[in-house]
Amino acid sequence: MIDATERFLCIASYEKGQDFLRQCAEMGVKPTLLTVDKLRDAPWPREALEEIVTMPPDLSIEQILNTVSYMARGRRFDRIVALDEFDLEHAAQVREHMRIRGMGVTASAYYRDKLAMRIGAQDSGILVPQFCRVLNYDELRLYMEHVPAPWLLKPRSEASALGIRMIHEPEQLWRALDDLGDRQSRFLMEQFVPGDIFHVDSIVSEGQVVFAVVHQYGKPPMQVMHEGGVFTTRTVDRNSSDWKDLTALNAHLAPSLGMARGVTHGEYIKAHADGRFYFLEIAARVGGAFISDLVEAATGVNLWREWARIEVASLREEAYVPPTPQTSYAGSVLCLAQTADPDTSGFDAPEIVHRMKKHHHAGLIVRSDDPKRVRQLTEEYAEEFARRFLASMPAPDKPTA
Repeated sequence: MIDATERFLCIASYEKGQDFLRQCAEMGVKPTLLTVDKLRDAPWPREALEEIVTMPPDLSIEQILNTVSYMARGRRFDRIVALDEFDLEHAAQVREHMRIRGMGVTASAYYRDKLAMRIGAQDSGILVPQFCRVLNYDELRLYMEHVPAPWLLKPRSEASALGIRMIHEPEQLWRALDDLGDRQSRFLMEQFVPGDIFHVDSIVSEGQVVFAVVHQYGKPPMQVMHEGGVFTTRTVDRNSSDWKDLTALNAHLAPSLGMARGVTHGEYIKAHADGRFYFLEIAARVGGAFISDLVEAATGVNLWREWARIEVASLREEAYVPPTPQTSYAGSVLCLAQTADPDTSGFDAPEIVHRMKKHHHAGLIVRSDDPKRVRQLTEEYAEEFARRFLASMPAPDKPTA
C-alpha cells in the first residue's frame, strides 16, 4: 500500500526558511530538508522536520539527482521547494527528473538568469536599461558604439550585486573578458542608469499578484556591497504615485514571466534622467537582508508562511486565500559591525519593533503609521550606525551564508 503522507523536499544551501518549514508541519505536511554539511547543526526547526539530510557543497547536478532519487526510494515527495535563490535551478532539474509539478528549468530561468529575465521583461513591454549578451564581439562593439558609458558587466546568475563590475570604456571591457576567459558568456552588459532603487515583494497565486508591498532602498545595494556603508530600506507611501506605478508594473511583470504561484522579490530603478521606472531583476524567493521581517512589520504578512500555504493549497487542489494586510510603514537599518555582538540598546525610539541578531551585524526595524516618521528614523539611525558600528570589507566573490 502506498503511503499517502504529504511530503515536501526543501533544498537550502543557506540557513533560511524556518517559518516555511514550520508552516508546512502545522498544516500536516512533512518537510524533509536537504542542506549542506556545514549547516547540519544550524538552528533549524527540527520539531517540524521529518528528516535533515546533508551533502557536501558544490555537488554536480548528477550527484544531487542521485542523492534525491535515493531518498525517494523510501518516501514519496509531492513538491520540491528551493528555499534559497542559488538552489532554484537544481530544484527545477529535480522536478523535471522526477516529473513533479512546479516550475521547470526554462521557467525558472526567468527568475534566475539576468539575461533571460531582461529579455522576458522587454518582450512584455516593460522598460529595461539597454543591455547586450556577452557572446558575439561584433554585437558588443555595436552596443558600445550606440549606448553611452558607463556600463555594468553583470553575472547572469548571481544574487544581489555580487560580481558586478563598472566599465567606463571599451578597452576595460576587453581586459575584463580576457580575465573571465570561458566564463564570459555567463555575463551580460547593461547601461548604468543612475536613480533610486525600489523593491516590490509579492505573492503570486494562479498567475495573479494577490499581495504586494513597495519599499525604497536608501543607498543602492550595489553601492553598499562594493563601497560599504549602512543598508536601509523603508516602505513607500501608499498614496504616492511611486506605490501605484510600481504595484501596477509588478502585477504585470511577475505573471508574464511564467510564475503560477509563489513569492517574488523584484527590483526596479526610478531613473534620475527621465523619472521612469526600469526593471532591474526579479527572484522567485523571499527577499534577503531581513526583508521578510520588514514586510511582516509593515503588513503583518509573513511571506515564508504564505509561500508554504500556497504550496499546500496547490497540492490539495484548494483555493489559496491571501491575508488581509495591515497598512503600517516600516524601515530597516543594517550594517556589518566591528564587534561580534553589537549593542543597539542605545537606540530606544518607541517605534523599534525588532532588533536583528546576527554575528558581526547591527540592525533594527522600526514601524509607524506615518511614513515620514519611518524615513526620519532610518536616515538618523543610518548615520549613527555608521559612526558607532560600521565595519567594512571587500565585496565577496561568492555569496556568504
